[in-house]
Amino acid sequence: MNQSRVIIENIYPQLEGGTYAIKSIVGEYLPVTATVVGDGHDVIACSLLYKHQSERKWSEVRMQPTGNDGWAAGFHTAKQGGYQYKIQAWVDHALNWQHGIERKIDDNQHVNSELLEGAEYLEEIHKAANATEKKYLEELIEAFKDPNQYEKAEAASRSEELHQIFIKYPIKSVVNESAASEAYADREKARFSTWYEFFPRSAAREEGQHGTFKDCEALLPRVAKMGFDVLYFPPVHPIGRVNRKGKNNSTEALDGDVGSPWGIGAEEGGHKSLHPDLGNEADFKSLVDKAKELGIEVAMDFALQAAPDHPWVKSNPEWFKWRPDGTVQYAENPPKKYQDILPIYFESTDWKNLWQEMLNCALYWVEEFGIRIFRVDNPHTKPFYFWGWLMAEVKKKHPDVLFLSEAFTRPAVMHQLAKQGFSQSYTYFTWRNSKQELIEYVEELTKTDQKYFFRPNFWPNTPDINPWALQGGNEAIHLSRYFLAATLSSNTGLYGPVYEYMVSDAVPGKEEYWDSEKYQLRHWNWDAENKLTTLISKINHIRHQNASLQQTNNIQFLGVENEQLLAYFKSDVDGDNQTLMVVNLDPYYPQSGWVELPLEAMGIQEGQAVTVHDLITESSYIWDKRWNFVELHPALPFHLFKIKK
Repeated sequence: MNQSRVIIENIYPQLEGGTYAIKSIVGEYLPVTATVVGDGHDVIACSLLYKHQSERKWSEVRMQPTGNDGWAAGFHTAKQGGYQYKIQAWVDHALNWQHGIERKIDDNQHVNSELLEGAEYLEEIHKAANATEKKYLEELIEAFKDPNQYEKAEAASRSEELHQIFIKYPIKSVVNESAASEAYADREKARFSTWYEFFPRSAAREEGQHGTFKDCEALLPRVAKMGFDVLYFPPVHPIGRVNRKGKNNSTEALDGDVGSPWGIGAEEGGHKSLHPDLGNEADFKSLVDKAKELGIEVAMDFALQAAPDHPWVKSNPEWFKWRPDGTVQYAENPPKKYQDILPIYFESTDWKNLWQEMLNCALYWVEEFGIRIFRVDNPHTKPFYFWGWLMAEVKKKHPDVLFLSEAFTRPAVMHQLAKQGFSQSYTYFTWRNSKQELIEYVEELTKTDQKYFFRPNFWPNTPDINPWALQGGNEAIHLSRYFLAATLSSNTGLYGPVYEYMVSDAVPGKEEYWDSEKYQLRHWNWDAENKLTTLISKINHIRHQNASLQQTNNIQFLGVENEQLLAYFKSDVDGDNQTLMVVNLDPYYPQSGWVELPLEAMGIQEGQAVTVHDLITESSYIWDKRWNFVELHPALPFHLFKIKK
């Protein structure tokens, strides 16, 4: 039985009825809407209540009507961590009284009885009011009860001052309240990051030598110069020798073959150990610390799998699936076979100890080396609830830790991982090439419910993916693909130096790199600079200097009369920083067209002149019309305009 006279429904945003937390960033504003319906004609009111996980008391902000029984309010997620929010609604008898007496006065009715009723509401509010307000209310109570002050009372009863008093001190009767929903505020890096991936073992200056953490440390100035703020390493643990893969994924490793870093574990140790050829714990700690000094965070690969000679296979054989013939099941994704990798058996009867050890592995790198970012390998091949538990446990002690989900799979699976708590997610951007594909995909990410739980990270390539578009691709396609990744999304990354050196030889018929670093050492001239290194660096530094490029959900696609030109606009929250991007998607021929300025979003009138300053070339143009001409050559296939009004 429920005596309340109001119904609360359609709370938004809310994930699966509040089962999962909405994603936010410290300092962001989270708008909340709902439908609140009351019976009859009485005035109803409602509030948004919210609190941080560290707080006991709920904060309250009154919701405002938006029409058709809709209500809206919002709050800032001012602190890192979890938030709860809910909606409270009631019939507001005091406001209802004021509304009614105002209509009666307008109808020239005598309202002496109504004034006496109003005095009772004022007496109740008097208890909560401050000293100034108390004096005001006492005067009104006296006037409402005194027939000789009827005119004064009549005027005061409908005053805005009294209306605001009623709003400030609501008299809540038979309140209805929704269940609490969750939100989680991450640090800024979750929303804005620029990743660079390379293989530490390929960092050596001398050809044929195995790279070390010291070699990686020497490359930090290069990474910083290029404007990257996250340096991600594939697994740095000992690599198994049993069933080790040879070059180009050969099942027969020759002497000197180094194997795949994802085949984790050997006699030297497992997930809490470092590959001895890379260096020791002190070397790795030095690398992490030196990176921080340059504004770079080192991200580690969290790959929950094992080589056949991982110590766990002997110490905890129940964590693996054994076949009837006594052999252990290696990883498969038919027709692909990974003979050098054993999947963890999450249906093990010893699953609780297994989960705890997985958590211990993550916490080891966080607490011993200060790692605060993990790229998680193939999380979709492990239970969803396991990830929800592990990430929540890590964040209880270390809320700064972020997790990037590497799951190129079905949308519902990728979405579920995000809902479980992954801070960022790889996306389908790698395979979205045409204008329509890009617009549809980005709008799906930013204009639907996905914007509240799925934070995209756009990568044009990875060690696992040498996309068709880049295979044999020219300079223009490499330039435009990185520009798109870095300006469509506020989280972006690339796998280098193969990308900036345009190394795209592929396994015939597959989106895989030939002579892949996944299976062998590669030697690179890390000092080489070219047009790509120069422009990638410039794009990255521009991203750091312009707040509008540090968000993803603020994008607006623009009209442009050419299917090979893509144009879009971004603005920061206050509208102080505005950028406009135009990209030529044709890597071979110049393209031209007319771009439509988003006048309303820019806050200008048609005919008002603005300066569009290209931050890449430092050229400026005066645009004073809604439609403006652009032409882009493959030699420099994009504009990145900063709007100056």
